[in-house]
Amino acid sequence: MTSREPLRAEGEWLHRLASLELPPDSVDLSAAEALGYSAVQLFSERAMAAAEGFIFDDANVAAVLEICRRLDGLPLALELAAARIDVFGVRELADHLDDRFRVLTSGRRTALPRHQTLGATLDWSFQLLSEAEQTVLRRLAVFAVDFSLEAAVAVAADIASSEVIDHIASLVAKSLVAADLRDETAQYRLLDTTRLYAFDKLRSAGELPEAARRHAEYYCAVFAHAEAESESRPQAEWLAIYGRHLDNVRAGLDWAFSSEGDPQLGVALTIAVVPLWVQLSLFGECRERVERALAILEGDKPAPARPRMQLSAALGWSLMYGVGRAREAGPAWTTTLELAESLDDRGYQQRALWGLCIDQFNNGEFRAALEFARRFAALVANSTDAIDLMMADRILATALHYLGDQRNARQHIERALAHLAALAEQPQIVRLRFDMRVSTHYFQARILWLQGFADQALRVVEHNVDEGRAIGQALTFCSVLGQGACPIAFLAGDLDAAERYGAMLVDHTERHPIRLWQVWARCFNGLVTARRGDITAGLQALRGGLEQAGAARFLPRFLLLLGELASCLGEAGEIALGLETVDETLARCEARDERWYVAELLRIKGELAILEGAADAADAAEGHFLHALNCARRQGALSWELRTATDLARLLRDQHRAAEARELLGSVYGRFTEGFATVDLQEAKSLLEHLT
Repeated sequence: MTSREPLRAEGEWLHRLASLELPPDSVDLSAAEALGYSAVQLFSERAMAAAEGFIFDDANVAAVLEICRRLDGLPLALELAAARIDVFGVRELADHLDDRFRVLTSGRRTALPRHQTLGATLDWSFQLLSEAEQTVLRRLAVFAVDFSLEAAVAVAADIASSEVIDHIASLVAKSLVAADLRDETAQYRLLDTTRLYAFDKLRSAGELPEAARRHAEYYCAVFAHAEAESESRPQAEWLAIYGRHLDNVRAGLDWAFSSEGDPQLGVALTIAVVPLWVQLSLFGECRERVERALAILEGDKPAPARPRMQLSAALGWSLMYGVGRAREAGPAWTTTLELAESLDDRGYQQRALWGLCIDQFNNGEFRAALEFARRFAALVANSTDAIDLMMADRILATALHYLGDQRNARQHIERALAHLAALAEQPQIVRLRFDMRVSTHYFQARILWLQGFADQALRVVEHNVDEGRAIGQALTFCSVLGQGACPIAFLAGDLDAAERYGAMLVDHTERHPIRLWQVWARCFNGLVTARRGDITAGLQALRGGLEQAGAARFLPRFLLLLGELASCLGEAGEIALGLETVDETLARCEARDERWYVAELLRIKGELAILEGAADAADAAEGHFLHALNCARRQGALSWELRTATDLARLLRDQHRAAEARELLGSVYGRFTEGFATVDLQEAKSLLEHLT
């Protein structure tokens, strides 16, 4: 028996010794804080004794924590590691831990031989196991992290399941397998050191290929229904079920695409796991894995159509949400649509048309986007699925909103909301990687604000943030904040709320690697800083963020930031650069039919013309303001109309045309029925009182 195995003698009390205490992976600590954990304290003490001049401080705390965590807080392993500090140094020792059985060989000379090296310790324990226990332990080494009894039985397939369970119980008793009994389903794992040792034994025994194959096949089966269940299970519950398998999936894919693996099995596993990468917003990892799987398929002649279609759709999503990659997604979606049509797969036709519509938005082809939205609507026109019909109205509303047709956009968004009302009992409606209820509401808020219903828009935003947070889908919540909450709070003049939502988005994108939204959030927060009065710092952050965005700054979400950049440049005295920026942005909108923001750009250009102070500045500004008014009226964008009417009324007042100014502004102000606490309406009211 090992020294940690119970004797099962009468009267025996079992007190299982845990590893030394470790700080959580997610916590950043100073050296002083880290010493509050027993594993760190032991390592530090032994390292200072072994290496003269070693000091545990903030400069090396990250490397020491990595060593302690990777050695699972095992006292013997920590002592052996600390004894090699004088040879390697802390950082290099951490880098060599994959080869720990060669490195950790300097035990005390007074210790028993089995305690003088890490390998000798595990050899001694392993040799005391029965042959069947050795076999099970070897095969369990294919699991990168936790596993269930069901998974263990699948990997040890040629051993009866009852025997596998008995052997695992024995290995738990011998402290070679750790058991976690906190959940309904018990989870087991090998400590990292034990796993590396057993993995080497597995390879030496020639059993690795078959064990790794069964491991990958098991996770293919686990994820077979993951995508369908993402539509029916609440997001948190779905992630609790599938998210824990991510590291095991990665291990399975690494083996499948290795020289010893099975690439076709790797393709199948990649396809099965795409929903998890998307739900976790791991778009970079998704793209890399999918591109590798597609490269395997392209080597097949002819390549099977269905997996190519599934992988092409996954590639489209992963490109669409990567910094600088969004505009590259079109070919992947085109391929998806062609394959879906050849297979008569309506579900993937919907995905492809939706993706192509968004791709056209990203590439500035708004008329083409509307055509794809109409094709989507035609495809689902006879559907009995209310979600399909809701999605058609949602994508049409989005296209019309960006094209500047707010009246028709409002009709379609209200029809989408009517469908949602019929689905009120569903906690979430996830289609095409978004929660459709949540995403419909933030476009509703945008349209309401533009039409002059600021109070309704702000109520929708507040509710939308709550529901987006509750759903827990990382990408959806980014859009809730970036498409709805941040811009609408800013436009309403509530800089406190805008700052709060902006900080929320930065924090969210630091926890979830959605780089494009993080860049946007930093630009937006720079804008808020500028509007609070610190023009220099705000402009620096805004310019830096736009530069970092690169080609992504041409996405629709950056349009507001470009217009405000031009305005801030004017306030900072860089009027010529502000005019250049606004002219470039207007030209972009004209070329792309991106008209929802044109009235505001024209108003900003009028402001800049006044600041420029040329001889004909007043006439030029009046022309820009009148153009903006006409544009806002055609679009049904009452909020833009009010802003422009206020600026034009000031100009008319300064030209001693007070009656004309009062009539113009009063006619616009009088059409509002709410939002009277917002900054724009307060300013308009104050100016009207002055004019009166």
